[in-house]
Amino acid sequence: MTLSRIAYRWNLFLGTMSLALLLVLAPAPAGAQGGDLQKARHLALDKKYPEAIELYERLYAAEPNAELFEEYFDALLKAKKYKDAEKLLPRAPVQERLKAVELINQGRIELAQGKTKRANDLFDQALGLITGDEMITIRMVNLFQRMELDDYSVQTYERARSILNNPYFYGEQLARLYAKKGELEKAVVTFIQSSPWQQGGLESTKATLLELVGNDAKAMQQLQKALIKKINEQPNNANYVELLTWLYTHKNDWEGALVQVQAVDQRNREEGLRLMEFARIARKERRYEVATKAYDAVLEKGTEKQFYTTAGSEKLSMQFQQLQENPAYTEPDVARLSAAYEAFLKDVPHYYATETAREYATLLALYANEPQKGIDVLQLVISQPHVRKDISGMAKLQMGDYQVLLGNIWEASLLYSQVDKANREDMLGEEARFRNAKLSYYRGDFTWAQGQLKVLKASTSELIANDALSLSVLITENSKDSNTDALARFAYADLLLFQNKDKEAAALLDSISEAFPKHSLQDDILMLHARIADKHRDYARALTYYEKVVNKYGTDVLGDDAIFQSAQLYDVKLNKPEDARRYYEDLIVRYPGSTYVQTARKRLKELSQPASLP
Repeated sequence: MTLSRIAYRWNLFLGTMSLALLLVLAPAPAGAQGGDLQKARHLALDKKYPEAIELYERLYAAEPNAELFEEYFDALLKAKKYKDAEKLLPRAPVQERLKAVELINQGRIELAQGKTKRANDLFDQALGLITGDEMITIRMVNLFQRMELDDYSVQTYERARSILNNPYFYGEQLARLYAKKGELEKAVVTFIQSSPWQQGGLESTKATLLELVGNDAKAMQQLQKALIKKINEQPNNANYVELLTWLYTHKNDWEGALVQVQAVDQRNREEGLRLMEFARIARKERRYEVATKAYDAVLEKGTEKQFYTTAGSEKLSMQFQQLQENPAYTEPDVARLSAAYEAFLKDVPHYYATETAREYATLLALYANEPQKGIDVLQLVISQPHVRKDISGMAKLQMGDYQVLLGNIWEASLLYSQVDKANREDMLGEEARFRNAKLSYYRGDFTWAQGQLKVLKASTSELIANDALSLSVLITENSKDSNTDALARFAYADLLLFQNKDKEAAALLDSISEAFPKHSLQDDILMLHARIADKHRDYARALTYYEKVVNKYGTDVLGDDAIFQSAQLYDVKLNKPEDARRYYEDLIVRYPGSTYVQTARKRLKELSQPASLP
């Protein structure tokens, strides 16, 4: 079904429902008058016109206004009381007695009697009286729309803007009418020529264009041609270029969009500005290949250009993001990216004071299994003379983490404490305190850890507060008696896992299960096993562990966690949206109070959105 047919049927539906909507939505006057108006509307809806007209007549005599006139006049036409309708016209409110409006109302009476030629003569006379006055124009269009006379609505708008000698007036309204009539090319051209972004911004323009063209491939092609024509006419108008780029991406033609962006960037001598913006959009949409081409196009402009180093930095960051999202990355992949970071920082050493260097340290420590090299890079970060305080603080937190990887617990605690002391009043300090609390948990000092976690549960950061709450619950639930041996061993297994000693961690977890078969840690042990399996990309095994948690311990605190992690695994790593949807829905139904529910609802909404056109 075409967009115009859909629009026609929708308007037809609205026409039949208009009185019903009035009954529900229209405010009624207070007291007996209001009750009579509601009664009159109900009678008209039930086609009991004589009784409705009697009430409308009394109400209109007491308080004539435009709304009552329209309902009263409409009831008379439907009751075929045409002479009474004619008599009502001289008693109409001022805006209805304007000559053009009065002629249309007279035409409505003729049209209701089937006198189409006479009605059209009256409508044509009304068109001849258009002066450009906006109030009269809008009132005339509204009346024509009540009769579903789209041709006359179009003529009204066209004549008004011709008189005003302004082709920008009523562009959106005309475009919608053309689309409703099935004249999509005319709709698109009219809307584009009206420079609509001056009124509602580009985002509003995009939304309206989507309404006009829908999923009609032909209409999209027409829109594309219209935009290219406007770009050729006005090459310096960035709005048309952005709209065309948006259209290409909406059609999933990212390569076409890149070609257009490159051409405009070159023509306007923007030195890569537009290409950078496009690369960021492509990266956000995970169109990494085309984003890479955009960044490369900027880099090819030369080292002396202003966006050269920014493009290099952002390209590295995107490649690291790709590696993190790729469950099948290899050692050569890590080595190549590591070499690229090293070469970039050698060429641009002042970037050691940026997030780029912190990313490089993460790559070395967590993906190349070289934590000491990561620490060396971070030492360079904090030694930079103009490094920002937050970047320096985050670098020290990373150094602390990598000292933990090396087994230097006290060194790590010292670094966390330094960050805590330097950032007492912000989230960086809270993050440092949480990491110190977790070190105490690793060492088996549960009392001190709980003291820190109690404060952190009220953190302004939702993430820190949730992490603190989870760790606090773990300690509380599994240290109800004085014997904390099982919990201490579990905490050490957690530390081993953090240090990438996965085999030792798994073996220790199994020994805890054997030594304490009835301990409340069993569901936590399964969840840690699942993390290990996930880390090694054994997703089937991870899902099995999550399933055991739900089946055996679903009423405990980790039931919602296991379902959410299963949903995330299917969603992000296995790319099975239907399975992910099933788990998100199960989470919402079974655990409505879970902290994961909001995230699950948001993701379900995203999964329900139709894919873009090929």
